[in-house]
Amino acid sequence: MDMDLAPEHLTFVEEVRDFLAEMPADLAEGARNAHYFDHEQTMEWHRILYDRGWIAPNWPVEYGGTGWDVTRRFLFAEELAKANAPELSPFGLVMVGPLLIEFGSDEQKERFLPKILSGDEVWCQGYSEPNAGSDLAALQLRADKQGKDYILNGQKTWTTYAQNADWIFVLARTSREGRKQEGISFLLADLRNTEGIEVKPFLTTGGTTAFSETWFKNARVPQHNRVGPENGGWSMAKALLGHERTAIGGISESQGWLHHIKRIALNTPLGTGTLLDDPSFRRRIAALEMRLRAVSMVQKRSLAAAQLGRAPGPESSILKIVGTETYQEITELAMDALGHDALGWKDTPSEVLPEHAKWIASRFNYLRACTIYGGSNEIQKNVIAKQILALPS
Repeated sequence: MDMDLAPEHLTFVEEVRDFLAEMPADLAEGARNAHYFDHEQTMEWHRILYDRGWIAPNWPVEYGGTGWDVTRRFLFAEELAKANAPELSPFGLVMVGPLLIEFGSDEQKERFLPKILSGDEVWCQGYSEPNAGSDLAALQLRADKQGKDYILNGQKTWTTYAQNADWIFVLARTSREGRKQEGISFLLADLRNTEGIEVKPFLTTGGTTAFSETWFKNARVPQHNRVGPENGGWSMAKALLGHERTAIGGISESQGWLHHIKRIALNTPLGTGTLLDDPSFRRRIAALEMRLRAVSMVQKRSLAAAQLGRAPGPESSILKIVGTETYQEITELAMDALGHDALGWKDTPSEVLPEHAKWIASRFNYLRACTIYGGSNEIQKNVIAKQILALPS
């Protein structure tokens, strides 16, 4: 594989870097110090990218995409990560948006896609339940027909940032006949204006209200908000999870974190030099950089296949496993680089803990879950065994 960039791609990188250099002052300050960005700041960045026409690089041009090739899309994500730009919510742009483009009706595309692009409507995902996480097909949220509506009763959990969302896409059980995967439908529900839906945020070990419980009590959802055929939601869910797992791998984010770690090590005295001069520490950085380079090549192949119209296959599971495990190792290395300062927290006074180090412990804790969400890594190994090794179910 030729890893040299073409002249037009080098020009594109410079264009992106010039754009990022003009980031608003409040966002630029947070980016420099690897801060956590709140919902308002994230949506501010969303609108900036939307105004530039760069909000949905992976969408077809006719629906608001950029028309970039795979290389430009990869380089754009890489530059965003290097700059520590706010991470946009994936639920509209990366998940339900592409799903609607592929499976939605013309009316659904016209209704939802423009507001996903503009950020006027924020989405969350309703998949996991208290007893249906890794075994998603065991979900129990009921959707019973009544007139032109479905009546939803049940619970979802780990609903990421549902308290900030306007809409939720859910998998619900519309039939109990046949295999459990066959009785599931894909529904879109209005969180703000539907009676009977209640969102209850809870704290993570990272100290953020990232997750919520979402309760449905006789919540009425129009049948025209079903995407695809009734009882046909499982196939769509698998396609959507393939895109999610590729994104969860966090390759570009890991590269940004390695850059941040080097900054910390360069400013950490050790003997007559700095931590970055320590051979054992440099070996750990080098090992992670080599692994990231290998994984990024797999990611590029996956993106290239997607550009040719092929949905993510087992490679999305490979990227999810290796990417998330590497991401965790990198945040562990960041904690090691901080030494006793790793005990600090995001509200630690600046005179005690530098601004660029305040969110590392929080992120380290939060990312303990990345090998679980999006389908646990253990389940992904089963997927690989079935699809690549052709082992029986």
